[in-house]
Amino acid sequence: MLSVKELHLFYGASHCLRGVSLDVRPGEVTCLLGRNGVGKTSLLRAIFGLEPTARGSISWRGKDVTRMPVYQRARLGMALVPQGREIFPRLTVEENLHTGYSGMDKIDRHVPNEVWSLFPVLDEMRSRRGGDLSGGQQQQLAIARALVTRPGLLVLDEPTEGIQPSVIKQIEEVIRMLASRGEMAILLVEQYFDFARRLADSYAVMEGGRLVVEGRGEDMDEVQVRAYLTV
Repeated sequence: MLSVKELHLFYGASHCLRGVSLDVRPGEVTCLLGRNGVGKTSLLRAIFGLEPTARGSISWRGKDVTRMPVYQRARLGMALVPQGREIFPRLTVEENLHTGYSGMDKIDRHVPNEVWSLFPVLDEMRSRRGGDLSGGQQQQLAIARALVTRPGLLVLDEPTEGIQPSVIKQIEEVIRMLASRGEMAILLVEQYFDFARRLADSYAVMEGGRLVVEGRGEDMDEVQVRAYLTV
């Protein structure tokens, strides 16, 4: 599993993560909730080595990755679906998926058939440029690109942002199916409470760079959690 212990991160004099500890287990969806600016994306950047941490540790499958370069974490099976999707608009759908090959062995450099079956709309649009897709289709493409790497850890940063309800439902079904296999650990960062509650096996709420509420999904207190999500 992914294990974050007492993580501290600074941006200059700003103390953005204040002793954050979080476990993400295979076969489960762990939901991280909180308003904008409370440290959720900073935590993800630390997990993937995009920001140096001041104190604490990060381990994946029992291996300490705290000081490991980004590309090595990717090769260990850690995959991020970033907020805003960040697909390549001038590349085709298929070419966008091929960009996931960079950290993979040559023998594995192909798009699994399952990716096309999970997102049939992408199969129909293989030759269409990414920038011509709708927002929901681009989000599906970003998730598919991560799945091309055969990750053991899938991290999704606000996948419902700006997406129509029908596509949110499709993404929800894909996440639930991936978790049900028991092999993949999934960390879902969200502000959309209902989406998170439906998927969460466990959850944590961030406020001011700390985790302030944690628990199992079935025990989530809607009033308490929503109070941390309202502006």
